[in-house]
Amino acid sequence: MNTPIEKPYTFDRVIRIVITLIVLLALFFLIKKLSAVLLPFLIALLIAYLLQPVVHFFQYTLKLKFRLLAVISTLTLFFGAIVGALWIIIPIASNEIQAISNTISLYVQGINMDTFLPETWQKEIRLFLGQLNIQSVIDNDSLMSVLKNSAPKLWLFINNSFSFVLGFSVIFIVLLYIVFILKDYEKITTQWIQIIPTKYRTITTEIISDIEKGMNRYFRGQFLIALTIGTLFTIGFSIIGLPLAIVFGIFVGILNLVPYLQILAVAPAMLLVFLQSIETGETFGSCLLGLLVVFALVQGLQDLVLVPKIMGKVTGLNPAIILLSLSIWGALLGIVGMILALPMTTLLISYYKRFVIDKESLSDNIDATEDEIEQEKPEVSE
Repeated sequence: MNTPIEKPYTFDRVIRIVITLIVLLALFFLIKKLSAVLLPFLIALLIAYLLQPVVHFFQYTLKLKFRLLAVISTLTLFFGAIVGALWIIIPIASNEIQAISNTISLYVQGINMDTFLPETWQKEIRLFLGQLNIQSVIDNDSLMSVLKNSAPKLWLFINNSFSFVLGFSVIFIVLLYIVFILKDYEKITTQWIQIIPTKYRTITTEIISDIEKGMNRYFRGQFLIALTIGTLFTIGFSIIGLPLAIVFGIFVGILNLVPYLQILAVAPAMLLVFLQSIETGETFGSCLLGLLVVFALVQGLQDLVLVPKIMGKVTGLNPAIILLSLSIWGALLGIVGMILALPMTTLLISYYKRFVIDKESLSDNIDATEDEIEQEKPEVSE
């Protein structure tokens, strides 16, 4: 078998490789340095990806004359849905919080403790809760006083942690990004290639197209999973009577936007189970069992049905690779890295298979074909 001919490592080629590596390294550190600034843009880009089909519907199906009007209609529908959901959820959550506060106050006074906790636990918990003035915490005047006293420290924290724009105008900036991206979405997706040198346009177009398709499928698939999981958890928590069932179900669903991040819901889940045991008078173990059943059923449905059917076709990554990817990209680029982790990892693996493994296979096939041709040549007699 003939070995494939490789380009010699001339001085010019080595210099080009070194310069390319330096540029890539500089680009990486620049992205890491600007990750806090890039985060609003990435959030806006993600929302724009999700809302683009709605804008397309308003503009072409409903025949709106101006694209800006379609964008405004889409954003009105989007934020209207959010406001409507909050309008329903906030009163329910407020009533449940008030009920929890009353329950804790009654618990501090020693109501129905003997039925669900050992006496030693009762003493320790009563001692801890006795140091808290629950009613003063929820009292409006006291709350305003705390806010006024905390305002200077809060301002100092925000001023030291973020710039003024990121601290107080980030929502407005994200909204502007969304409007501008959606308004010129079609121009951006068709005319960006003009800024690329002609000799690199073909390969650049292929790469950007793969990135766009991969991220589009991934984010929409992950959003569908998060929406489904949030709904299922909300229903399950409501069935077992968990306090703040709707709010906590939505919270777990939001955590599912990043795979395996729902592990952060364990601590608040245990607290809610404890509050449920106080409120209902049931044992902590029985309340915990109900929570575990809900988590097991929803998690099993997610791992066995939703992820293989939706995300399995999008990423093709096993859980170990997903966790490793989230850890590495999160450590390198923070929240931005966790958002981009799976689509970028999938893309890198895809291009490795395409340009490295497939290229080697192609070289082997060419060499094998050449050997077969040599063997099939008729021998020429002298």
